[in-house]
Amino acid sequence: MNVTRGFAGRPRVPNAALPPGQYDAGDDWPVLSAEVTPELTPAEWSFRVDGLVEEPHTWNWEQAHELPASVYEGDIHCVTGWSKFGVRFGGVSLDAFLAVVRPHVSATHAVAYSHTGYTTNLPLADLTGGRAWIAWEYDGEPLTPEHGGPARLLVPHLYFWKSAKWIAGLRILDHDEPGFWEQNGYHARGNPWEEQRYSGD
Repeated sequence: MNVTRGFAGRPRVPNAALPPGQYDAGDDWPVLSAEVTPELTPAEWSFRVDGLVEEPHTWNWEQAHELPASVYEGDIHCVTGWSKFGVRFGGVSLDAFLAVVRPHVSATHAVAYSHTGYTTNLPLADLTGGRAWIAWEYDGEPLTPEHGGPARLLVPHLYFWKSAKWIAGLRILDHDEPGFWEQNGYHARGNPWEEQRYSGD
């Protein structure tokens, strides 16, 4: 697969709230996926955390909803150049899931994987401390399939390819292991404010 830098997007307007190279998408929320949108119902959805943890665990839809509810209100940024301000996602903080499985002290990274097979890698530090969620609502409504519903990973401080749609689980590791886009030339971490779009940035 060839990776290009040809994402032109809209003209950039100076805005201190925008990371470098981004534009304000306003009311638009572009749909970008590496895979075909699955037909996945809440009854079929599950989320598992395993790997370097004390107690691997799988939650179904009802069990995940029994965890303390949490909301993210803020901004999101896509590597293709758009940003959205003041979004609101509802779900459960990833900290609540990790508290159940208890990662080993040697754990440093995770690979998030989707029900479709998509993967992306993340430092564990980017998933803890109130920085990541399993989200199933957007603006008070159920998250739509094209945007990752019934549930997606939400890591809003990183480029949005890290917020895996149709999330199925996390493998906790003691090393970094590149996912789909990272194997195809994208940055291992993806910090929008440092413009970490591609390997070597």
